[in-house]
Amino acid sequence: MKQLVFSSPLGDMLACETDGALCGLYFLPQKHGRMPDPALQVRTELLMAVEAQMQAYFAGTLTVFDVPLQPVGTAFQQAVWKALLALPYGETISYQLLADRLDKPTATRAVANAVGRNPVSIIIPCHRIIGSNGKLTGYAGGVDKKAWMLNLEQGGQLF
Repeated sequence: MKQLVFSSPLGDMLACETDGALCGLYFLPQKHGRMPDPALQVRTELLMAVEAQMQAYFAGTLTVFDVPLQPVGTAFQQAVWKALLALPYGETISYQLLADRLDKPTATRAVANAVGRNPVSIIIPCHRIIGSNGKLTGYAGGVDKKAWMLNLEQGGQLF
């Protein structure tokens, strides 16, 4: 694995690469996240592209990412993360609606757990999932960061 730590408006982030694909993107620190390993720090072409795309995202000039992804998880987690990738920039849905889209209407809690274990923050947009009541719910990087990103994506409409 190769790693790169970079700064963002929401604090330091860690990007992780395996086999030429992004396998992790975490806030430092982040629940279920990795910590940097100085022995793995390197500036690869992919990791520098991730950093550049993240800077453009935070500046409000990038709405679609185009880096290869290789998140590691169970088949169910992979299905949830794939469904998250289909969510357009600025759109939010509830955990229940996401479970319904996966044809798993009784698996809302399992879907929420898979969302919370997403290893590629922001690019796999788990921050776009909200409670059925429209309120912000947990976010592995912190609810304050989730609110900031949704505010950015929705043109300044505060949550």
